Amino acid sequence: MNRFSLFLTGLLLFSMFVKAQQPDSTHIADTGSVKKDTTQLVIPVDTPVQAVFSIPEFKLSNRFVNTKDAPVSLSVEFRKEKNTDSLFYLITGIVLLLAFFRYFYNRYFLNLFRVFFNTSLRQSQLTDQLLQAKLPSLLFNFFFVISGGMYAYILLLYYGLINEDNRWLMIGASVAVLGITYLVKYTTLKFTGWITGLKDITNTYVFVIFLINKIIGIFLVPFIVILTFSDPVIIKIGVIVSLLSIGLFLLLRFFRSYGLLQNQLKISRFHFVLYIAGIEIIPLLLIYKGLMLYLSKNL
Repeated sequence: MNRFSLFLTGLLLFSMFVKAQQPDSTHIADTGSVKKDTTQLVIPVDTPVQAVFSIPEFKLSNRFVNTKDAPVSLSVEFRKEKNTDSLFYLITGIVLLLAFFRYFYNRYFLNLFRVFFNTSLRQSQLTDQLLQAKLPSLLFNFFFVISGGMYAYILLLYYGLINEDNRWLMIGASVAVLGITYLVKYTTLKFTGWITGLKDITNTYVFVIFLINKIIGIFLVPFIVILTFSDPVIIKIGVIVSLLSIGLFLLLRFFRSYGLLQNQLKISRFHFVLYIAGIEIIPLLLIYKGLMLYLSKNL
């Protein structure tokens, strides 16, 4: 029993001695659980993306873009805004003025057109129907001056003889020139009739002149609207039609005047044409020439 106890004691001491000779595993790195990272470290490099083609090169090589020829400098024209509000109110006032005359002087208005289209009436009847109404005749003559002056301003603007900078001044000047022209003509004819003793014949001629003028003043109202607010193509047609119509009215005035005065004055057509050229056409040409000289120096 003692031997067996000694044997166990010796075996225990031997095992403890052997264990003490082995190194401590806590100080040895555990190579079984942690493996070394063998992958290479990738450092990102900031490189631009390579495009398939360059946009500037594509534009320069485009055959639809003419880049090989010499560059051309194009002039830049700024768009000028056309303000027609003031013209709208002015033309509206002209139309309302005509409607006012048409409403309050309806009988005179109807007789005006009836006498104009009825050439079979005797001159005494023409005078009795229209010349007795002094106030309506004066108002319609005033309306002719306004509409005719407005039409003249639109024509000057259309042909580029004036600009829109001094709109109201040019409209007033056009109306004033037309009014002064016919005032001088009326005064001259009246004075001529008084000094020559041919007052009745002169009154007849004055009556025909201002009868046609009243019709022209009413006739120009729709053309004023068309020439102010329409497209350029329609404006061009309106200018041609209105000028031809005014020419026909003036020819009608000359023929009707000659028909009424032929039996009383016993004048030939040649002398009447000379009178028309000297009294009607040449003064208008002189006024036009003077107006163009004034506009060329001041505008």
